[in-house]
Amino acid sequence: MTGIRVAAAGDIPEGEGIVVSRDQTGTEDDIALLKDEDGTVWALNDTCTHERASLADGWVEDGHVECPLHSSRFCLKNGQVDGLPATRDTVAHRVEVRDGEVYLFPGEQP
Repeated sequence: MTGIRVAAAGDIPEGEGIVVSRDQTGTEDDIALLKDEDGTVWALNDTCTHERASLADGWVEDGHVECPLHSSRFCLKNGQVDGLPATRDTVAHRVEVRDGEVYLFPGEQP
């Protein structure tokens, strides 16, 4: 699989995220593209596993995204919960940035 072009790397502000629709990705949930402070782009299922909030609206810092609703934290690398109240991990997807374009590999582990 060559991946799906989902955004330009410049479309994602550092420390923030954007949503890619499930209509574009073919996934069960929308996908949050999140950019860490070092410019690395990560992809997680967008919906927080605790309550229905968008992780793309959260805060990206120190390799984690914090949900804007109740501050659950998820690891950007693997989707593991690293802060309550969430208790279930989210799904991480492989992403590649090539020539300034972001390619998503839905369902593939990073």
